[in-house]
Amino acid sequence: MNTLIFRTVAPFLTAVMVLFSIFVLLRGHNEPGGGFIGGLIAASALAIYGIAYGVQAVRRAIWFHPMSVAGFGLLLACLSGLLSIFFGVPFMTGLWIYPEIAGVEVPIATVMSFDIGVYLVVVGAITSIALALEEREDD
Repeated sequence: MNTLIFRTVAPFLTAVMVLFSIFVLLRGHNEPGGGFIGGLIAASALAIYGIAYGVQAVRRAIWFHPMSVAGFGLLLACLSGLLSIFFGVPFMTGLWIYPEIAGVEVPIATVMSFDIGVYLVVVGAITSIALALEEREDD
């Protein structure tokens, strides 16, 4: 499925899907969504781009190896949970800080960093699998 129309639409569709995945990630803290489903949407976007332009184009677009992305996400998710132990509360208890950025108080939580870690694990793992399958198909 390497038509001119698909190759023309794929970059725009990929960009919209990645933006939507970030929206779902950020929305998932209070509403349905979160890191897992957002990561699946982003991995699907990269798969569409890979179908249109090939595995090497996706590898150039994401800059890092997908398993490195997954490993960093796992580290971030684990550190988000372990941080609570250092504050003397039970494991995986949400902690908040309220820094002032540009005169606005912004709440930042370990819950969000955990969701971002899950997002990165899913994007990295699923993208790695999809790229490996597509490379085998090309052989």
